[in-house]
Amino acid sequence: MTAGDAGIVVVGASLAGQRACAALRRHGYRGRLTVVGAEPHLPYDRPPLSKELLAATADESAAALPSAGLGIDWVLGRRARRLDVPGRTVELDGGDVLPFTGLVVATGSAPNPWPGTHPPEVGVFRTLDDARALRHRLGGGDRLLVIGAGFLGGELAAAARGRGTSVELVEAQPQPLRSALGPVAGEFVAALHRAAGVSLRTRTRVGSFTGGHRLTGAILSDGTRVAADLAVVALGASPRTGWLAGAGLRINRGLVCDQHARALGTDGAPVPGIVVAGDVARWPHPWAGPDGAVLGHWTHAVEQAEVAARNLLDPAHPATYRPVPSFWSDLYGVRLRAVGFPAFADTVEVHENDPDGGRLDIAYRRDGELVGALTGNRPGRLAAYRAQLAEALGRVPA
Repeated sequence: MTAGDAGIVVVGASLAGQRACAALRRHGYRGRLTVVGAEPHLPYDRPPLSKELLAATADESAAALPSAGLGIDWVLGRRARRLDVPGRTVELDGGDVLPFTGLVVATGSAPNPWPGTHPPEVGVFRTLDDARALRHRLGGGDRLLVIGAGFLGGELAAAARGRGTSVELVEAQPQPLRSALGPVAGEFVAALHRAAGVSLRTRTRVGSFTGGHRLTGAILSDGTRVAADLAVVALGASPRTGWLAGAGLRINRGLVCDQHARALGTDGAPVPGIVVAGDVARWPHPWAGPDGAVLGHWTHAVEQAEVAARNLLDPAHPATYRPVPSFWSDLYGVRLRAVGFPAFADTVEVHENDPDGGRLDIAYRRDGELVGALTGNRPGRLAAYRAQLAEALGRVPA
């Protein structure tokens, strides 16, 4: 690829998109590099939005990602609308068409919205603008309703409580994070929320909102009425693949790729010149089962973007993406850190469970083999688990 060709197009001004650009330049690509982003902002980090930014312990610079010096043509505030694989073009909203010789799909995921009508004070949390709006209202006397006690919902509740906001946290499962980490970890997290003064309501859902044109609260499925001035829907996210409809790519709750981060066609073969990175990707892993995995974790976006960029430039010698996944969450001074795939375990071993001291140590196994681990404020133990998982993964044939 040369500076005179159509160049590489990266769809998604995300962490994965930014890291892919940096890797492309680092590995010697000097041609045209265009990034399409649906938001008007340059790429930024999402984890600080629900942590330092909402907690008011840092300003927006904490979320900025370095993009200067990469020689990027930015197309911001525009969405990709259609991909023409044979024609090697991406069509944008408004009708503009971008040709490409190589394409990185890094469109991430979109938060699942509330499924019905709702007052204007009910929203989602994903973008910098979402964080700005919520930060402005925290600590000002408003009562916050968080719908969903997963990773994002838990961090929103923790940040709001840290600002003195009254919080109602509603979760359909018996404990927070149960489906991802199991009941022991879920009860540990529940204890943290309740000790911080969060009104955690489990085994129930929001049935409807009250207040008409101005939110005053909600009625839960168990009949309970809760008061709220604003609400955030934190019910997970879905990969942004709508713009790929009809492109001949394999879509299965994400854009399916192979172990080299190459997009697969509907025939199951890699599509030349198209790679995938980040939340939008469904990718194979020995521990993830036959459907593969979709992960919305920071480290996944960083690591897969590196492999995708390398393989786009050197398709004859593709590198393999087979990491030990890792992620973290901060709640009330407790850093929860996990490695592997805890959700795919069939048994757990609890080595430490001390919510009052903020310490947790759980090993997750499947068929007797370690597949994941979770710790709270035990970084040394997590490092040991990571080493065990890396060794075990190295024994699995590629």
